[in-house]
Amino acid sequence: MFVDSHCHLDRLDKTPEQLREIIQFASRRGVEHFLCVSVAVKDFNNMANMVAEFDNVSVSCGVHPLHQEDACSYDELLAMASKQNVVAIGETGLDYFYSADTKAVQLQSFVDHIKVANQLKKPLIIHTRDAREDTINLLREHKDADTKGVLHCFTESLEMAEAAIEQGMYISISGIVTFHSAKELQQVVKALPLDRLLIETDSPWLAPVPHRGKQNQPGYVVEVAEFIAELKGISVKQLAKITTDNFYHLFDGIERKKRD
Repeated sequence: MFVDSHCHLDRLDKTPEQLREIIQFASRRGVEHFLCVSVAVKDFNNMANMVAEFDNVSVSCGVHPLHQEDACSYDELLAMASKQNVVAIGETGLDYFYSADTKAVQLQSFVDHIKVANQLKKPLIIHTRDAREDTINLLREHKDADTKGVLHCFTESLEMAEAAIEQGMYISISGIVTFHSAKELQQVVKALPLDRLLIETDSPWLAPVPHRGKQNQPGYVVEVAEFIAELKGISVKQLAKITTDNFYHLFDGIERKKRD
């Protein structure tokens, strides 16, 4: 069984009935759980309500670094993230590739998210692009030793991945790894330790080969798993079990359903 460790179901251009069909399609392909990730605290309630009917969908709470127009105070983030249904803090982090002009706001927001994660004992979901040094340094400076997390949709260097793992992070790989242009990332994935690896779609974006050009959806995490399994020289079944076990170890606030 697979898990889509990072998707944005509320961002899919679909009706409620179509969303049900997407979840059913993924389930038929062996995807047993979905983590629907917040990009703006102000939209959290709408997101949570949209997926409330699905007992195999969990939710996070946070502000994406590229959504700083939706930035909130520490107290607002803490209050919303304290809700019982919130299993993780984020998506947070730093993005200097698309939005270097908001660097100061991003830095403060990231620190706030780290401190909320420490206080609530919930893992962090981190987006990082072209901000390797600041991302690692802020984790070292502000994260409690027992606070866990994940660098999602990872496209950075092996050295950064190793530094993040030293800080208690997992590394999540999206459909980007299947792109013909992703040779460097493929070499990084080959070198990553299996016990720190997660898989995701980041849907509705970044559909993997052979679905490029389509709106991404959680069912396509299977193609991500198949590609990574080939890179790592293991079976898809092994890759699925390892990454699923890793997911539940990281997001330990999610109750894993017992299956026959």
